[in-house]
Amino acid sequence: MILQALTNYYNRLCEEGSTDIASAGFEKREIPFIIVLNSEGCFVALEDTRKGDSIKRGGRVFAVPKGIKKTNRIAANLLWDNTAYVLAHPRQISILRGTRKRAEQQQREFIAVIRERFPSPVTDEGIRAVLSYLERGDYKQLYSHPAWAELEKSGSILSFRLEKDSCLVCQRPAVIKSVTLIAGQDNGEGMQCCLVTGMNDIPARLHTSIKGVWGAQSTGANIVSFNLDAFCSYGKKQGFNAPVGKRAEFAYTTAVNTLLCKGSQQRLQIGDTSTIFWGQQKGGLEGVFADLFTEPSKDAPERIESSVRNLLDTMLSNESTQFYILGIAPNAGRLAIRFWYSDTVGGVVRHIMQHFADCNIVHGPSQPSHLSLFRLLTSTAVHGKAGNIQPSLAGNLFRAIITGTSYSHSLLAAVILRCRKEREVTYPRAALIKAILVRDARETNSGGKLSMALDTMNQTHGYLLGRLFSVLERVEEGAIRGLNATIRDRFYGTASSTPSVIFPHLMKIKNHHIAKIENRGKTIKIEKEIGEIMAGFQGFPVNLSLTDQGHFAIGYYHQRQWYFTKQGDEFNSGEITGE
Repeated sequence: MILQALTNYYNRLCEEGSTDIASAGFEKREIPFIIVLNSEGCFVALEDTRKGDSIKRGGRVFAVPKGIKKTNRIAANLLWDNTAYVLAHPRQISILRGTRKRAEQQQREFIAVIRERFPSPVTDEGIRAVLSYLERGDYKQLYSHPAWAELEKSGSILSFRLEKDSCLVCQRPAVIKSVTLIAGQDNGEGMQCCLVTGMNDIPARLHTSIKGVWGAQSTGANIVSFNLDAFCSYGKKQGFNAPVGKRAEFAYTTAVNTLLCKGSQQRLQIGDTSTIFWGQQKGGLEGVFADLFTEPSKDAPERIESSVRNLLDTMLSNESTQFYILGIAPNAGRLAIRFWYSDTVGGVVRHIMQHFADCNIVHGPSQPSHLSLFRLLTSTAVHGKAGNIQPSLAGNLFRAIITGTSYSHSLLAAVILRCRKEREVTYPRAALIKAILVRDARETNSGGKLSMALDTMNQTHGYLLGRLFSVLERVEEGAIRGLNATIRDRFYGTASSTPSVIFPHLMKIKNHHIAKIENRGKTIKIEKEIGEIMAGFQGFPVNLSLTDQGHFAIGYYHQRQWYFTKQGDEFNSGEITGE
């Protein structure tokens, strides 16, 4: 199913005439440096493609003949490779390790690959120029070029171009014809039924490496591979154990590498999982999906709000279009599929909108109405640092959002722990806690629904205790001006977990604080508010469950936010002021 959907995506891009994908036998590759030659094979210039936005990517991207899977053996690519293969010049640091001899062998293999593919007499002008330059071995002008020092130090990938051409030598018609012909040749195994397309095709012995997965090897890894004898059966070797035709293998690997490439707008990093997404047909969700989960930049703070507004239009215009989401993570031998989700655009949009609705909670006027996945996850991390986000929490939260299923209770435990440790219920934490509790109540039909703002009709014990704690804190702030630490800073953890331990003490000191308020009318209002809250329960519980601690946090947050409103300011004007 996964490989089939990726193959169909490649075919879709081909039908659309996309320039982001490579044709059969080719791949997209960053080429930082290009040796420019004249038709006689003499050096003209060394072109550095790392300019503008390209420097961030490591060079301009070109379509080049598909690379060879490199191991310890010497294997050269066609008309492009690193400095060791092209010039017999290893990286500067490697020269000290006595690898010059191996580099000479690598260059001989590089030239041999060109000669084998284009035997004499060579008719293509560009190939003749490259062979002439390499076999002459005179690189003095290249070594004296200002950009050579950087190339020598990095050992970067390089290729060739004729000075009169705008394309690389490996993109000339003669090379394209040869590469396309080789891509369709039989490898000696004969035709078999492709497991992806169901059509007869030549099976791929080795599958192209997938690159761009965070945490995986820079040289790439495989989704499909048979690298141990224990994985093989019926005398089959490597990819012949699960025959995937060459066309399907090229299509799905090209699609994945395109989606994972640098600068791709169709990838997300969710914890340690590289997540890619695409639609069966071209549509608006591909363009806004990533914006819904990533933190907006300071230059575009309204990006999430704009994307949310576009969601409904996207759903109406592409309701029944299939949408795919794939999560890939590094593993010991190959890439691991962390999650795979397929649904219609309408289904995905409805789940995302439900998530935003569940997270909807009262907040300050300068705070965003919709919180990104990143903001929610950092609220569960120590010191709010992205590096401290637990990878499992990130994946579980994302999966719950896109599938519309319950949020993990380990997520609730993590955010409650942050509230207790840091003694603060922030907007993102309150939104996440509310979403978890609301979804649990809806799916279990257990009641205990939470509103967006203060709900005086909510009689949940945890919620009432949270409200009471907020009122007591507000009384203390009004009675003692210039406090460096309130009861929240000293007792939030105990109050939210074992109320019977601390609330009796808080009720006693509350009386001393109220005594400092001179306005009799205001003291009556305060006592009435406390009395109405305490009427909802009999005595302080010995302890609160994890769910009740969530309700405590929401009750505290709702009551606190109410004090920032006009009604709250009127209630607390004078001795007890709003913020």
